[in-house]
Amino acid sequence: MVLLTNPIDDAITADLADDFDLRLASATDGMSLRREAREASFVVVRAPLPPELFAETPHLRAVVRHGAGVDMIPVDAASRHGVAVANVPAVNAPSVAEYAIGQMLALARRLPQINAALHAGNWSHARGYADDATDLSGKTVVIVGMGAVGQALARICVAGFGMSVVGVRRTTTPADDAVIRHLPLEHALPLADYLVLACPLTETTRGLIGARQLALLKPGACLINVARGPVVCETALVAALQSGRLAGAALDVFAVQPLPEDSALRLMPQVLLSPHLAGITRESMKRMSQGVAAQLRQMQAGHLPQHLVNPQARAAILARWASLETPS
Repeated sequence: MVLLTNPIDDAITADLADDFDLRLASATDGMSLRREAREASFVVVRAPLPPELFAETPHLRAVVRHGAGVDMIPVDAASRHGVAVANVPAVNAPSVAEYAIGQMLALARRLPQINAALHAGNWSHARGYADDATDLSGKTVVIVGMGAVGQALARICVAGFGMSVVGVRRTTTPADDAVIRHLPLEHALPLADYLVLACPLTETTRGLIGARQLALLKPGACLINVARGPVVCETALVAALQSGRLAGAALDVFAVQPLPEDSALRLMPQVLLSPHLAGITRESMKRMSQGVAAQLRQMQAGHLPQHLVNPQARAAILARWASLETPS
């Protein structure tokens, strides 16, 4: 049995149903997922899994993230129980990059404020926002995280808008790309007109952007977060926005999701909010679902998944699989 925590692409679902017993979780809270995964051979993950799930699922062979980031999956707990963890990397990178560009344009041209003023019937007020609008051309974007998303975004910024790109990445090896400079974070921040966060959430990146880092940005810079909420200290971000140090922000992720109703971010017109959907389009959902389906079939045939996240647990995984019946 394959448990889907959330729906995936309809056509891929119909195709998988020919080969697997597919079931959609009735809810995505921890207790529901623990209960409904007990008979599962595979879980397709679009909602956080509780660590306790792995001790309560004797038939479970693998969990597959419908996407790239695996912070929804307690990988260490899965590995201890010999459960494979897989993901579908890079396929939604173009979608996330396009989202970031769209939000940069909206912030630069003040499009949300213009739209709101015009809907309110204030033509002259709406046109007045254009006096403070800016071009992207000639500006500098600092991208933290030069994986698939960061690279896709960098290409668009350079080729499409004539922007300068500074990349911040974990490795310190010299870059091959002559168009993009790579600098340490604290050297890059003062250069940024736009700071885009596109890094995974790890113990190294948790709280990476706090009050000290925000103070290094030039006055009037904007921040776009398509990474994970805890990469940014939200209290420091709110203070920087309230003081005017930051001109604006576009946030797709938050420290607590859904964003609490009493969050100060909700009251700031210079902040663009979206509910963790930067990577979701019709096309990206299909690509992610195709990647999930391909790996489910690999594992049904007895092979480890193409994008195994926990290869250090290979021996434990194979031993567990050897003790289980053929999955359905």
